[in-house]
Amino acid sequence: MSAKRPRHAASRLALFLGAAAISMASLAEPAKAQSMAYMQAVAEASVGEEAIGAFYRDQDYAPLWTGEGEVFRTRRAALIDALRSVGIHGLPEGRYDVPALIRELESARTTRDLGRLEVDLSRVFLRYARDVQTGMLTPSEIDPGIVRKIQYRDRKALLEGLLSADPHAYMISLAPETREYRNLMSARLRLQRAVEYGTWGPAVPASSLKPGDTGEAVVALRNRLIAMGYMERTFSADYDLEMDRAIRAFQAAHGLEQDGVAGSGTMDAVNVPAEERLKSVLVAMERERWTNFDRGDRHVLVNQTDFTARIVDLGEVTFETRAVIGANSSDRRSPEFSDEMEHMIVNPSWYVPRSIITNEYLPQLRANPMAAGHLIITDARGRRIDRTMVDFNQFSARNFPFDMRQPPSRSNALGLVKFMFPNRYNIYLHDTPAKNLFSRESRAFSHGCIRLADPFDFAYALLARQSDDPEGLFQRTLATGQETKIELEQKVPVHLIYRTAFTDTRGQLNFRRDVYGRDARIWEALSRAGVELTPIQG
Repeated sequence: MSAKRPRHAASRLALFLGAAAISMASLAEPAKAQSMAYMQAVAEASVGEEAIGAFYRDQDYAPLWTGEGEVFRTRRAALIDALRSVGIHGLPEGRYDVPALIRELESARTTRDLGRLEVDLSRVFLRYARDVQTGMLTPSEIDPGIVRKIQYRDRKALLEGLLSADPHAYMISLAPETREYRNLMSARLRLQRAVEYGTWGPAVPASSLKPGDTGEAVVALRNRLIAMGYMERTFSADYDLEMDRAIRAFQAAHGLEQDGVAGSGTMDAVNVPAEERLKSVLVAMERERWTNFDRGDRHVLVNQTDFTARIVDLGEVTFETRAVIGANSSDRRSPEFSDEMEHMIVNPSWYVPRSIITNEYLPQLRANPMAAGHLIITDARGRRIDRTMVDFNQFSARNFPFDMRQPPSRSNALGLVKFMFPNRYNIYLHDTPAKNLFSRESRAFSHGCIRLADPFDFAYALLARQSDDPEGLFQRTLATGQETKIELEQKVPVHLIYRTAFTDTRGQLNFRRDVYGRDARIWEALSRAGVELTPIQG
């Protein structure tokens, strides 16, 4: 539970905000910011901090924080307020050590002391700015599948921005300004209170419940649904129509089959503790900071844990389809990154990836050279080889000299269309003949690419921006049976994300399973960095 800030801390804060100017004014002429001692102290303190050093050189070593007057007091106040409020972003206050800054201010006696303090304030500001703007963690250090490149802001430019901006507004503007981030901030606060006060109550003591049931377990389920916000308060002990509706809403918000029955899967989700849900939200906030950039007025968004692909126009979802993602094995998990879709290929050939050739098909060919007969085997010059003339047992994964290709057909592994955003990971979106997989609740089955349930409609939506008859254009191309590229006149950003906590178009908080265990690893890293579920404000 959050503690009130001690009175002496407030007085120390007031001292911090005013004492720098007092110290500057009370020192003799050589102690002015432009003095050699001050300049030398700033230069020495910024060694190894290229951006900080360059900023002060460009400003002729004029102070940003420790000068005299209201402008400087306001900047210091804005910084301290921001550092004191990092909990609203799910960041640890101890990471910025405000008490140490105050002690440094209190002990400043010379111009050199103020020069060092000046740089320390810039340093902690830049740390805060990076953390709240683009995240504390480095994604690739946590999981090899998170290959997202973070768009870090120019550190010198961040300092320069303070020169003319309102400091308080500037600090606030650093965090993502997306609707999703604001929703997650609100969700964090609600869940933190639920954790602190135990408002969700105990787990429901039943493995499953269904309409018509009655008794203590139904009452426990009702109370938990009420606490979670899925039902209005009522005292009925029956699994009635109202509870059926609440369970369906809960199932929709957790990616479960919406049948109104609290079966084992639904009950498992109901009984997930508030602490675990709060962890998911804190991880989602960090992830939202990683993607704090312009995603494009029109973009494709694939949330892997939700098994969906969407087209988003000006912030609104205009198309949505079910998706299949990579299976949960080390060589098949779908990576997370952003790129630009450039074209689609209708009636595609499937050029079998080397890893699949050597891991799956070579063992079959060793046993039977006519295996995988739907694939054409070619040499390095693209010439088809006669399988009966090759002893496949002489080859290993290292020296197998051939390529394999499946020509266009309705049974092609890529289906009848694929959507290309060329990338080093050889990942794309595509059709599939395995339509039965889309009826599954959990859909992690592919080799890493994203399969779409409604690829034709997806193609029509993309082509609608450049054709008066997008369906006709696509179907005429398809009818040729020939592999054909259709360029997109305007490239479309594609974002492959992974969110176990997110909000929908109505602002409703949703949760999904951590399919690959990535969010668990991110939480571990956040926890090591000092993030707590119920931080104490000091």
